[in-house]
Amino acid sequence: MGSRPRLALVAALAAAALLAGVAAAATEEAYVTLLYGDEFVLGVRVLGKSIRDTGTRRDLVVLVSDGVSDYSRKLLQADGWIVKHITLLANPNQVRPKRFWGVYTKLKIFNMTSYRKVVYLDADTVVVKSIEDLFKCGKFCGNLKHSERMNSGVMVVEPSETVFKDMMRQIDSLPSYTGGDQGFLNSYYADFANSHVYEPDNPSTPEPETQRLSTLYNADVGLYMLANKWMVDEKELRVIHYTLGPLKPWDWWTAWLVKPVGVWQDVRQTLEESLPGTGGGRNPHDQLVVKVLFILPVLLLLFGYYQSCFQTNKDLLSIRSLCAFARRARYKYKSDEALPSYSAAGVSSSAFANSDQRLSHGTHSRLPSYFGAIAVLASFVSAGVSLAFAFTIIPQQIMPWTGLLLMFEWTFVSFFLLFGSYLRFVYRWGILCANHVGYSRLDSSENHMITGRHHNTSECDIDATFYWIVMAIIAIVTVLSPTLLGVTALFAKLGLMVAGGVVLASFMTYSSEHLAISAFYKGQRERNVSRTRSICFLF
Repeated sequence: MGSRPRLALVAALAAAALLAGVAAAATEEAYVTLLYGDEFVLGVRVLGKSIRDTGTRRDLVVLVSDGVSDYSRKLLQADGWIVKHITLLANPNQVRPKRFWGVYTKLKIFNMTSYRKVVYLDADTVVVKSIEDLFKCGKFCGNLKHSERMNSGVMVVEPSETVFKDMMRQIDSLPSYTGGDQGFLNSYYADFANSHVYEPDNPSTPEPETQRLSTLYNADVGLYMLANKWMVDEKELRVIHYTLGPLKPWDWWTAWLVKPVGVWQDVRQTLEESLPGTGGGRNPHDQLVVKVLFILPVLLLLFGYYQSCFQTNKDLLSIRSLCAFARRARYKYKSDEALPSYSAAGVSSSAFANSDQRLSHGTHSRLPSYFGAIAVLASFVSAGVSLAFAFTIIPQQIMPWTGLLLMFEWTFVSFFLLFGSYLRFVYRWGILCANHVGYSRLDSSENHMITGRHHNTSECDIDATFYWIVMAIIAIVTVLSPTLLGVTALFAKLGLMVAGGVVLASFMTYSSEHLAISAFYKGQRERNVSRTRSICFLF
């Protein structure tokens, strides 16, 4: 009986030793990335999730600088990252892109001697299949891109204090064709292009100093966009690298342009809620901003519409009046009503000819020849300002559909208010011109007709409503046409959008001119009643 406890004790000790050996082996190797600021935190989160989804048990280490907030560090720790603070290495190159100011810090992975080997991945990469076999690669492994240049976005490094010190000794003397770490490493490993390609199923012995990685381990999205396909078997892809300069996969608009961003977004949606409000890659602050951005323009439109249209005509709130408004719009565009026209000498309104004939002096105010051009310019400036304003206020890292809806909402509302303000200005200009040229008072019957009309119908102009709706529909179709037609090639998408943009620009040119002329003559006709009522903010 005494031998059984001894056997049990020996078995327990053996199991503990085995588990300790496994744990020790796991901590000898690690996946590493760098983080300089909070704008790349979401990228690191998605990268970590994609690595964990492969079933790895190795450490996930993120090297963070002072630019990373305490909240971001806690979030990454909650995600399972080992967060290590580092000081930045100054970039010795005077001529370099501004965004490369701290990239030489990447060289510090060569000094992570607490690990036997590390696999480094940029924060703008995503792992789509297990890359555990990379830990069998040589002392330094990388992928060739752009002819004979090595890309530093995915690397396998065997840390060495000797190598790191040698790099620091040559950091000021070796040239960098990029002005950053990648150019330096190409100079340091000058013969890297002649290295043998790493074959996971046929490892080299003895372990070589350098080896080249297949494109499968560093699939460049930039090269994908040129041919609209991967140059390798898509089913065998291991790592996708979003090398599109400032366009990163976490920017909501890139998903509508670049098909492989969908892979990154799929991983993002599976992110756990490590801290409150962070599930699916969300940011609690951004979520509050999004809610405000969704509600605010609707409230602005409703308030403006109520103030200008409903306050002087409470009957419009009834269903009967709304139906009457719709019927009048239908009959208006079924008829062949002549539009105002203008010539080099000025603009005259055929639509309002009968009213002009009733004036005692038989004259009417003419518009300058450049009136139409100014209206078109005001329309395009309003559209450009609205688009820029929407891009500025919408958070960049929200979900693609959320970003697109907010873009439509704020662009349309901003354009509506800006160009509507211009039309109100033209309307008042018409009033001033009517008074300036010396119109006589309208006779009592016409005055009664106009006054009665404003008491019984909506102040909102049917033309303006029609044009706003058509412009919005054309804009939406222009943006969504590639998605609706299943077009994935970048240049084909851009071609469709440009074609839609030409149609939209043509319609805006016509409608802006027509609306401006209509607003001017409306001001002339309603000069006597404008002082006693609000002006519809459609114009």
